[in-house]
Amino acid sequence: MRVGVIRALTTSDRRLLNSHGKLLQESFGFDVMSRCIPGQPSGVYNAESLRAAVPKVVELALEMAGDVDALIISCAADPGLAEVRSVVRIPVIGAGSAAAAAALTFGGRVGVLGLKDAVPGPISEALGDRMLLIDGPGNVETPEGFLMPTGIFDSLAAAHMLVDAGADVIVEASTGLTSIGMADVLRRRLGIPVIDPVMAAGSMLISAVAARELQPV
Repeated sequence: MRVGVIRALTTSDRRLLNSHGKLLQESFGFDVMSRCIPGQPSGVYNAESLRAAVPKVVELALEMAGDVDALIISCAADPGLAEVRSVVRIPVIGAGSAAAAAALTFGGRVGVLGLKDAVPGPISEALGDRMLLIDGPGNVETPEGFLMPTGIFDSLAAAHMLVDAGADVIVEASTGLTSIGMADVLRRRLGIPVIDPVMAAGSMLISAVAARELQPV
C-alpha cells in the first residue's frame, strides 16, 4: 500500500521528515511518501498554529492524493482532517484521533503526555473524564523541543509522574515524541501500555482498509 504521510511542520532535515514514514514502513510494510507543510518550523502547538496549518495540510493532501492509496496526517492535533476527508476519496487518518481511540481500548485512566500548555482537541474530546493530566516539569512548548536533551528528560519525568498519579495507560499527545522513539523507552521503564500516535494511525489505517474490503459490492 502506498501511503502519504503529511508532516505538520516544516523541515529540510530529510531524516526528521522521513522518521515517521520509516516507522510506518518498518512496522506495517507501507510504501511511504512523506512531505511537510511550508512555513511552520515549530509545527502545531497552539490554536493559532493549528489554524495556520489547516489550509496547508488540505493543499498538500490534494497534491498527494493522486499518487497514494491513503493519507496519514502525522500530527496529534489532526489539522485539516475533516476538510481533507471531504475533498479526497481515499482513507485519511489523523494521528491524534487514532491515538485516542487506541488508548480507549484499555481500561482505567489515560495519562496524557505532550506539550506544556495544551492537549490536542481530538485527544481531549475523545478521552473526556478518563483523561489524566499533571502539573509536571513540562517545559516543552513546541514539538521540536522533544529533540533537545531537556525535552527528553522532561518527558521521562512527566511520564513517571503520570504513573504515580494513577495512569493505567499513557497516550503520547505529540508526534514529536514519535520522532525520538519515546514510546518504547517508556514501556520498558514504566511497564504499562504507551500509545504512539503514528503507530496508532498505522494500525487504524490497516483496520479501515480491511473494513472497506469486507463491504459488499
